[in-house]
Formats: sequence, structure tokens, C-alpha cells
Amino acid sequence: MDSPWSPLRGRVFRMLWIAVLAGNVGTWMQTVGAQWLVVPEPDAATWTSLVQAVTMLPVLMLALPAGAIADVLDRRRLLLAVQIALSGVGAVLTVLTALDRMPPALLLFFTFLLGVGQALTLPTWQAVIPEIVPRAELPAASALGAVNTNLARSAGPAVAGLLVAQIGSAAVFGLNALSYAVFALALLVWRRPPRPGPSHPEHFGPAVRAGGRFVRYDPAVRRLLLRVILFVLPGSVVWGLLPVVAHQELGLGASGYGILLAALGVGAIGGALLMPRIRRRLTANRLIAVAGVVYAGALAATAFFPYAVVVAAVLVLAGAAWMTLVSRMNASMQLLLPNWVRARGFGIYQVVFAGAQAVGALLWGQVAQAFGLRFAFTAAAVVMLLGTATVRWWPVHEHDDADLSPAIYWSEPHIMLDPRPDEGPVLVTSIYRVADEKADEFVEAMEAVRGTRLRTGATRWGLFRDGEEPGKFVEVYQVPTWEDHVRQHEGRLTGSDEETEKRASAYASGPPEVTHLLPAAPDGTASHKMH
Repeated sequence: MDSPWSPLRGRVFRMLWIAVLAGNVGTWMQTVGAQWLVVPEPDAATWTSLVQAVTMLPVLMLALPAGAIADVLDRRRLLLAVQIALSGVGAVLTVLTALDRMPPALLLFFTFLLGVGQALTLPTWQAVIPEIVPRAELPAASALGAVNTNLARSAGPAVAGLLVAQIGSAAVFGLNALSYAVFALALLVWRRPPRPGPSHPEHFGPAVRAGGRFVRYDPAVRRLLLRVILFVLPGSVVWGLLPVVAHQELGLGASGYGILLAALGVGAIGGALLMPRIRRRLTANRLIAVAGVVYAGALAATAFFPYAVVVAAVLVLAGAAWMTLVSRMNASMQLLLPNWVRARGFGIYQVVFAGAQAVGALLWGQVAQAFGLRFAFTAAAVVMLLGTATVRWWPVHEHDDADLSPAIYWSEPHIMLDPRPDEGPVLVTSIYRVADEKADEFVEAMEAVRGTRLRTGATRWGLFRDGEEPGKFVEVYQVPTWEDHVRQHEGRLTGSDEETEKRASAYASGPPEVTHLLPAAPDGTASHKMH
């Protein structure tokens, strides 16, 4: 039986995991302190949901650019700089709160700044994990990430509730600032080895566009993102409105609210410990169905049984359902993304995840304000069940055996011209000779090749058959610049892409004849767009 703790045997992963735990504890303490600071305000449901929304908004806005930065720059140095900046922001927030100079609007501003730091941290940290953990241990590492988050969710809110009740929110804000410093110290100790890659970094704009193209043309990633939306959007009612439930429905104080969040964390940790067994017994799509039904049941129970003991009990189940599904989706993303675009892919994942949480928090806050808390939780339960039912028509597709290692198998282009890196667009053609009896199989196999071209840089692709010579097939694809095409040669393609091309080429008689067409004028003014 695989051990769920096996990644912790690695010194680097163990050290950084503990540092991230400190940061997560601080983040949850920050959330409790901020939300409880605005609970006494008029329209508490709106203010508490705004705290959740403002925390997620920077991730929605910046995660993709942050992923591009993390794929271009040294990931360790980026993480280090962000943690130092966050520690400074947290310190200022602490001082102003202690001086009673923290109105709700200013609190939202500081919460937004901390969210910006999280937006830069999340995709970068996710992209670092495959560098320090063997591929076979990535599912366990993902589950440990969930254990980390939920240990923090168990300890952070409980401690924060006690501190807020006894000292005030400034204390938890100060501990959060300290947690960022702990993460920065761990990053200083880690010495990241040099990573092989292209001869020079990508420029920011093209890097962002390349990340977007990859996700757009990878059907497995797109489907996974859809499942995340359908689960997180209704599920976010808990994160947005639980403090109001604790205060208004259950009559609990800050420490009681911390206990409810701790119940969520306990359930999530239990689910994480069971993940290896769950992974063997349930496919991803069955897990989606089970987790959705369990979470919907917990929402309904929260709506109809407003008793602290009952709510705490069902939150344990909700935490387990949330963790198992989110952890499985996270691990699947790790297995689907090649290294060259990993941070950008996780940036988009974080945009979708945070967007669903932010929109959900705002939506359910307004529903609760207009129709009441019970109606909001009941409606969220119904939406959760409807979304879960769609797994029959929109299942996820995992490829655990995909070879994502860089594969440099294209021969170096031999051209007489010397194009600039930004010169383009570039038109690449490949001529295949295919026997008539193999034509149908070849065309079908080339559809998979189309995906590899578009994911790695092409903006247009087409396959044509010569009318005068039926056995001659011409593949044509366009990339924005010469540099984009060179990057296809230098490592954007993977072992799985190579196998896809080999399957298609097996139907042809010999390798393709490849040509590279450049703009007729150096500035591209004489080139024609391919439609």
C-alpha cells in the first residue's frame, strides 16, 4: 500500500511543506480575524462575503500573469521576494489595527494586497512541487498539500478565535505577518539546482498567450476546469457565509466560529489520509459524484438543522468531500501539465478556482441578504446536485501514464535566411506521401497531431490533399514568430507528442518534407494572413 506520507521523506519537500503550513495557518488566522472584525457591521453577510471575494479577486486577476512570470523567472527567487513583501504588508496591517485605524474599507484594501501575494505564490509553489517530488509521488504530494491546508484550517481558526476573543484581531494579523517570514527563511535555506531550458527566457506577453493556447487546446485540462467550476461555485457558500451562520443562526462567538472551521479541517484531514485508498477504489468521475452528493447533503443539513452540534458534524463530512475532490483535481493537473507551461497552467487553474469562489461568495451573500441564510444554503445544495449530475455527460479524462518529459526530436531547421526572433508569422508545411488504402487512418491520426501543434505554439492548423496527386498530403500550421517555432524545437514538445507524431507518420511512406515560410518583407507587411 502506498504511503500518503512518502513525499515527506525528501528533505527539501519536508522543509518547504512545513514552511507552507506556517503560511497557511497564518492565512486562515488572517481570514478569521478579518471576517470577525466586520461581523458587528450592518449588512454583515455582505461584508463577510466581500472579505472572501476580495481575497480571491487578485488570484482571479493575476494568477495567469503570475504563472507566466514563474515559468520565465527563477521560481525560488520569485517566491522569496513575494514572501518578504507580504510580511511587510502584514506588519503594517497589524499596527493600524492595533491603533484602531482599520475601517472595513481599508481592511478590504489590505486583504486585497495580501491576496495579490497569494496570487503570485500559488501557481509558483504548485510548479515547484514536481521539481522536488518524483512523478510517482505527485498524487501523494497533492494529498499532503490538502493535509497542509486543512491542518491549517483546523489549527488556525481555532487559535485565531481564542486570540480574537481575548486580545483582538491585531494579534492574528501579526502572527500572519510572521508566517510569511518563516516561509521566506525556508526559501533562503533551499538551493534550487539550475534547470535546463531554452537558451533565453520568454517575453512576458508571448508567454501569457502561449499558456492560454495550451489550455484552450488541451481537452483534458478544459474538462477538468469545468468540473472545478461546477463544484466550487455552489460549494463556496460555506466559505462565504459560515461566519454569519455562526453569529446569527447558532449564536456562537469567535471561538465557536473557529471550532466550526476546525470541523471542516478535521474532515479534510481524514479525507486526505484516506486518499490512497480512495484513489484505488474510485475513478475520478465516481469521486466527483460521491463528493458532490455528500457536500450537497451537508449544505441541506446546515439549512434545516441550525444546531451547533449538527452543523459541526456535517461540516466534517463537507470538509472530507471538499478535500478529496479538490485534491484529486489538483493531482490531475500536476499530471497533465508539462514543465514548460506548468506554472501558467496552474495560474489558469487558480483563476478558475478563485473566480468560482469569488463569484459564489458574492452570489450567495446577496441571496442570503435577500432571502435568508436557509434559502441560500438550500439553493446551493440544489445547484451542487445538478452540477454533479452532469458528470455523466461531461466526465474528466485523466492520463496518468502520459510522458510529459521534454522531447527534442525535430531536426534543427536548415534555412538560408537569418530571421529575427520576433519575425513572423511563420508558416510551416510538412508534405506526407500516403497510400490510398491508408489515407483515412492517416487523416484521423493527424487530428491528434493538430492538438500538439496548437498546444505548443501554433495559432492555425490545416491538413490538405493535393488534387492532382491524391497520395500527397500537406500539413500547414502558422506560429506567431520565429522564436515561437524555435521553442517548439527546443523543448515544448513532450514524449507523448512524439508518440502522437510517430503514429501518424507510420501511415506515410517516409518522413515528411518540411519547409519554413517567412514573411516576404522583414517587417511582415507583405505577408498574408492565413484564414
